[in-house]
Amino acid sequence: MERFRSLEVFIAVAEAESFAGGARKTGLSAPSVTRGVNALEARLGVRLFTRTTRRVRLTDVGLAYLEDARHLLAQLQSADDAAAGAATNPVGRLRITCPNEFGRIYVAPILTDFLDAHQGVSADVLMVDRIVNMVEEGFDLAVRIGELPSSGLSAVRVGQVRRIICGSPGYFEKNGYPQAPADITSHQIVSAAPVSPVSDWRFGPDMHNVVRVKPRLSVSSIATAISVAKQDWGLCRVLSYQVGPDLETGALQSVLEAFEPNPLPIHLVHVEGRRAPAKIRAFIDFAKERLRGIPSLN
Repeated sequence: MERFRSLEVFIAVAEAESFAGGARKTGLSAPSVTRGVNALEARLGVRLFTRTTRRVRLTDVGLAYLEDARHLLAQLQSADDAAAGAATNPVGRLRITCPNEFGRIYVAPILTDFLDAHQGVSADVLMVDRIVNMVEEGFDLAVRIGELPSSGLSAVRVGQVRRIICGSPGYFEKNGYPQAPADITSHQIVSAAPVSPVSDWRFGPDMHNVVRVKPRLSVSSIATAISVAKQDWGLCRVLSYQVGPDLETGALQSVLEAFEPNPLPIHLVHVEGRRAPAKIRAFIDFAKERLRGIPSLN
């Protein structure tokens, strides 16, 4: 059991990038954590960290060892859960990563309801518009929008989203509606970098119809692009879930729907497969039912 404790200490230091931070996470003193890491390195005969006066960093060997250590402790947690019947009482900290707007609109309210239902679970959520390496960064679960590459990860499909072009009724009243993709070039465009990072907008199921656009305004925030479009300023390209309520109320209208690319699937992705700890299995079961019931995601 002491060896498992040393792995917990090692993981805590690696994630905090400091011995003091690792001590806070484990509830041990900083000298105890330092001795534990030193003893682990001595037993293995390798350096797991490089030390500076400000922080510690994993060596290449340490990075590989971190992945194995996380996997081993997850398997132990899964075995403990199964033995203790924790499938009906999930416990532990759940680490989730998801896109910014999807997290704000959907994950946060689902997660708070889940935490209310499972008092033994706590959660950390990283909302970021990039693909996070779940294994290297220690996440239990990720929301992925788009086709999944081949990997050893497990995935549950929970819906789909469309890539749409939209504007306000006021804008269309003044500027008219585009009837074909090429008409976009005569309209004022606000570009949201996370959705439209390039100036080539592709249309059609095979995405072979390409239109080069010249945005009058480019912003890094999807919410800002939507807000500008709602002020009658121009057209923006977003994912359908990001403007679902605005489309329902009529604050925004979508155009060129007949020319849209194929929808993008939404998956809940996790690492451990059927042997995932109860906290992961329970959240997936909880979230998939909620997400599949949302009209704008189907």
